[in-house]
Amino acid sequence: MLIVAERINSSRKRIANAISERDASFIQTEALVQAKAGSDYIDVNAGSFRDEAECLKWLVDVVQDVTDIPLCLDSANPDALSRVIPVVKKPPMINSINLKPSRLEPILPLVVDYKAKVIALCESESIMAATTDAKIDIAAGLVEKVTARGIPLDDLYIDPLIFPLATNSRSALASLEAIERIRKEFPGVHTICGLTNVSHGLPNRKLVNRTFLITALARGLDSAILDPSDKELYSALKAALIILGQDEYCLEYIHAYREGRLG
Repeated sequence: MLIVAERINSSRKRIANAISERDASFIQTEALVQAKAGSDYIDVNAGSFRDEAECLKWLVDVVQDVTDIPLCLDSANPDALSRVIPVVKKPPMINSINLKPSRLEPILPLVVDYKAKVIALCESESIMAATTDAKIDIAAGLVEKVTARGIPLDDLYIDPLIFPLATNSRSALASLEAIERIRKEFPGVHTICGLTNVSHGLPNRKLVNRTFLITALARGLDSAILDPSDKELYSALKAALIILGQDEYCLEYIHAYREGRLG
C-alpha cells in the first residue's frame, strides 16, 4: 500500500501562511512528522498562490533539505511543473493529469523524461465522472493515452474521483465499484484516491475516512493520499492489510507497532 502524505497543501491555512512567510521550520516539521509516520511520498502543493512555480520550488527545496522521501508534485499547472521538476532529487510522482488535452499533453513528456509516477483523474473536457461506467470509460482513455507514450502501467495511478457523500450518497459506492473494475480490466495499473474527499461536510469525518479506506482496500485500492500521522487511520490501514493477506507474516504491522506508529 503506497501512502502519499497530504499535509503540505496550500489549501490549509497554516501551510499557506508558512509559504507566504517562508517559514521553513514549520514546513520541515510537517515533512518530518509525515516521514516518521510512514509515508512513501510527501505531497507538496502551492496551488493557492499566483506565483505557484516559485512557491512550489521553495517547498521542494525546503522539504528535500530534511528528508530523502520522494515528493509528489501536486499541481495542475504544466508550466509550474516544468520549472520545478528539474530540482527534484528523486523521481517524483505528479498529481495530476486527466483527459483534458491542455493538461495531458504538456505533462506526459515530463512523466517520461523524469521517469515519474503519475496520478490520473477520471475527468475529461466534458465531465467529472460520477457513475461507475463513466469512471471506467475515462480510465480506459487514460490507459490508452499513457501507454501510447511508453509509460509503464506500473507508473500509472488512476483516481476514480470520490465526491463528498454529503452531496452524493452513491459516490463512494460508484468509486468502490470502479476501483474493483479498474484493477480487473487494466492489469498492472494502480488505483489511488484523495481519502478525505469522501467525508467532506459530515460530522466525525475521521470515522468515515477510516471506514471508506478499509472498504476500498478490500476492493483493490493500493494507494491513497492521506494523513499518515493520524494514528487511528494508519492503524486501521495496517490492520486491514494483514486481514487481506497483503502483509506477509504481519511483518509490516509488527514493525509499525514496535516503532510506535499504531494507535
